Amino acid sequence: MPDVGQTVESRLPGSTADYLRGRWQVERAITDFRSGQSGSFAGSARCAETPAGSAGALSYQEQGELNFGAHRGPASRGLLYWPRSDGAVDVRFADGRPFYRLDLRSGACSAEHPCGRDSYLVTIRVLSPGAYIERWRVRGPGKDYVMTTTMVRVGPPA
Repeated sequence: MPDVGQTVESRLPGSTADYLRGRWQVERAITDFRSGQSGSFAGSARCAETPAGSAGALSYQEQGELNFGAHRGPASRGLLYWPRSDGAVDVRFADGRPFYRLDLRSGACSAEHPCGRDSYLVTIRVLSPGAYIERWRVRGPGKDYVMTTTMVRVGPPA
């Protein structure tokens, strides 16, 4: 993983969608407190305009390898980012269900997503024009883990 530079919050000159567009290198660390296992994900992501049919949305597609406990294998996920007129984005699951609102213009954002009786709390901080860090803390009767992802831009913004 390239050096992500200083961990100083950076205000964005444009919208959250403008910042997220492009290709990213993904490094993720996972610690599951229930099982006592830890793991990692390494891969790449692309955030770009969606194909016809979802006009206006950005598609986030991530692919890589997950190592968790005894498991090692390919993993992927997709999200949709719907730009808002205020500069934030509404993050949705790939099937369109609401997830959370993301606004990185100030350089940082926190949001919560209730999922049944479990709670997903995310904190995202912009490190530089080409890097950000995302930390999920998930707690509830079904889950208890921390997942920290470092995203580093690959090439120019799209």
